[in-house]
Amino acid sequence: MASATLRDELLCAICLSVFKNPVMLRCGHNFCRVCIGRVLDTQDGAGVYSCPECREEYQERPALMRNINLHNVAERFLVTQPEQAEITGICCTYCVDSAVPAVRSCLHCEASLCDKHLRAHSKSPEHVLSEPSTSLEKRKCSVHKEPLKYYCTKDANCVCVSCYMIGEHNGHKMESLDEASKKKKEKLRNVLQKLMTKREETEERVQSVEERRRKAQGKAAGEAEKVTALFTDIRRRLDDLEKRALREISRQEKEESLSLSVLIQQLEIKKDELSRKMRHIEELCNMADPLTVLKEPDIGDLCDPEEGGGDEDTEGHDRQTHDVDDLDMTVISDTFRTLCDIISGIRIGIYGEDPADILLDLNTAHNNLLISDDLKTATWTREEQNRPETAVRFQYCYQVMSSRRFSSGRHYWDVEISRSGSWRVGMCYPSIGRRGYRSIIGNNNKSWCMWKYINQYSVIHDRKEIQLPHQISSNRVRIYLDYEAGQLSFYELCDPIRHLHTFTATFTEPLHAVLYVYWVNSGGHYEDSWLRIKT
Repeated sequence: MASATLRDELLCAICLSVFKNPVMLRCGHNFCRVCIGRVLDTQDGAGVYSCPECREEYQERPALMRNINLHNVAERFLVTQPEQAEITGICCTYCVDSAVPAVRSCLHCEASLCDKHLRAHSKSPEHVLSEPSTSLEKRKCSVHKEPLKYYCTKDANCVCVSCYMIGEHNGHKMESLDEASKKKKEKLRNVLQKLMTKREETEERVQSVEERRRKAQGKAAGEAEKVTALFTDIRRRLDDLEKRALREISRQEKEESLSLSVLIQQLEIKKDELSRKMRHIEELCNMADPLTVLKEPDIGDLCDPEEGGGDEDTEGHDRQTHDVDDLDMTVISDTFRTLCDIISGIRIGIYGEDPADILLDLNTAHNNLLISDDLKTATWTREEQNRPETAVRFQYCYQVMSSRRFSSGRHYWDVEISRSGSWRVGMCYPSIGRRGYRSIIGNNNKSWCMWKYINQYSVIHDRKEIQLPHQISSNRVRIYLDYEAGQLSFYELCDPIRHLHTFTATFTEPLHAVLYVYWVNSGGHYEDSWLRIKT
């Protein structure tokens, strides 16, 4: 009875088992560390924590204090009062009046004993005690029907005394069951430690993967929001574009209709006048009295002198009709161009999610170019830089190439441009020349560029220059490369983004970004220029 009362005092209120690694809350109640940890985990989201027994609340997660005394008591109790006795339902063989849980089984007597009968049981060596069991035969030798007392290290079997002395295990190295069990437990503890380490590593990996999943979900949500906003903006722009184009077409149609209505009215009046004159002439032709016919004015006088004759009248009508012949299709062309610009902007947004990371290569920079510390800006300077001569350094033109090269894929990069001076920006093969006029980008078949000189903008490849129809109002341009498609495009970064020009070629070498900057003598004073790669 005392044992049962003690056991009740040693039960965790959560798992209803004897304490394992007991810890105590500030309120004084004890729980298994794992059990109370799980309970507190479930309360994390609520913002308040409470004791499962007394419901005392804590604003912060309570610290868990290990109860060493209770831990030692529980350990000793488990040694003398195995929990398995009640779990397995094995009762004392000698308690016939009531079912009392057994704490040990005697292999010699083939009986299970409670605390009371265990104290009165024989202490002689042949009475081997074990954990409570209903299948005591498994703890005896199948050959000699004797209790298993030794462990044969050679055959890794548990044997009885007869097996050890006269049986097939005679002469083999033996260990007592306790000693063999102790060694195996030590090995198991080592394995357990390794498994615990692996489990911790696995838990860390799980947390890492969970973090990656959260980041992926967050990124996906952000991308979905960007896509939704993008297409909302596209629909808005398309609706505005459609309404503007339809309004312009309707306006032109009304003007055209009004002009043609006036012309029709004038022609109807003229037609009536001509019909009247025709009837008069027919009447003269039908008269029998020659005197009356001859007294009428000459036939030419019957026409309106202001008309200038029939041919001139027809030409006037044709000219007037030609003036209102067709609708002005400029608005339609502008609409299509704007639509193409919108699509081009979407194309860059889809195929170039992030700008290419481009740094300038100091080894290629002309000595009159000042390169910023972050390798992003090139500025023309009168003071020559003292850089060592290299085989790849530009000697004639004020240029610098990027250290990064592109041999596949789709990429884009933005350049902030100066409003003064002269500059060129584009891409080139690494085999471009380093000396002479032909080494300037655009002046050879190994480079493609956009050129600004004073207030003129153009694109150049192999000395073939194409003037751009638009003035550049923005201070930033974008260069977009689709290597496999053989396309190098230039855009002005305004709203909406404006497509300036696309070069088409079959690229045979990797491509480098390249900047060219130079001063311009404008109105008797020098204007310096610079270019800055934006990220």
